Amino acid sequence: TLPPPPPEGTSVRWIYWTSGTTSDPKGVLHTDRSLIAGGSCLAHALRLGPADVGSMAFPFAHIAGPDYTVMLLLYGFPAVLFEKFALPDALDGYRRHGVTVAGGSTAFYSMFLAEQRKAPGTPLIPTLRLLAGGGAPKPPEIYHAVVRELGCQLTHGYGMTEVPMITMGDPRDTPENLATTEGRPPAGMSVRVTAPDGTPLPAGRDGEVRLRGEAVCRGYLDPGQNTGAFDADGYLITGDLGHLTGSGHLVLTGRSKDVIIRKGENISAKEIEDLLHQLPGITDVAVIGLPDPARGERVCAVVEQPADAGPLTLERLTAHLRAQGLSPHKLPEQLELVDALPRNDALRKVLKYKLRERFA
Repeated sequence: TLPPPPPEGTSVRWIYWTSGTTSDPKGVLHTDRSLIAGGSCLAHALRLGPADVGSMAFPFAHIAGPDYTVMLLLYGFPAVLFEKFALPDALDGYRRHGVTVAGGSTAFYSMFLAEQRKAPGTPLIPTLRLLAGGGAPKPPEIYHAVVRELGCQLTHGYGMTEVPMITMGDPRDTPENLATTEGRPPAGMSVRVTAPDGTPLPAGRDGEVRLRGEAVCRGYLDPGQNTGAFDADGYLITGDLGHLTGSGHLVLTGRSKDVIIRKGENISAKEIEDLLHQLPGITDVAVIGLPDPARGERVCAVVEQPADAGPLTLERLTAHLRAQGLSPHKLPEQLELVDALPRNDALRKVLKYKLRERFA
């Protein structure tokens, strides 16, 4: 027997667990209202309707589960639930049910692209008009490849277990904004970019991303983890780095833990990863900092290649980055080739801490 419905929506009734990509998973406390606020952001941004057919190919108990459920309820359309996202086997389900909206995360986009490239002249999913997702950084080249090769729109958003939906791309936005930003926040979500001491920074200046609004969690299951999680104004300190544009779009440039400090210079792993996604023969890449006695940290690129690609060399990799204008002090000094990058089971995020452990 289910318990009676709560008299209000502000009591903590839900515990979701972080993905554990950088540390042990943390229990995050949510209310009905915080989950509904996150799902409403996704629903209003994507502009879907009763004629659409959605799809969920990620674990329902992931924080994206309530986002999607709220969207289905608000806009009245169905979704196909996949037991497992495995291509090409799952394609029959997408085609048979006429799925119009698919996605998950950047890894999902890449897998759809890999299948499309096996038969370039035939639409992979004829009814598909939109890929949408979040959960991991999206290189601009992935956006352009999806539009060009899959023949559909791609909107990407920014969310986390602590805040299910922060910003989301709008299908009617410009290609430039859809390729290079995470979209805009909805009404009720305050995004503040600050210096390390909490001082707000103007548009265009990189800093720490901090959040306040109804979709923000009530803290952590372990009270000790709340220390330092919120600032004096009640903003959640995300650990992400980025800036706001003049139009209010959010651009993420990395994570504070993902900045490589080489000889005292800060290097963004994401900047290098975005450039390497333009190099043919790369399925995915993770750039990490490894301990180095002379430099403090050295830049290491860990590359996953398709089976038919020839082995990549460090010389070819750095030549590509130089041609793209990357500053010499940011060039990788180490290249590791792997059959598959380690990922979590939910949205297939790359587990960089495992790479640091392996190659340190």
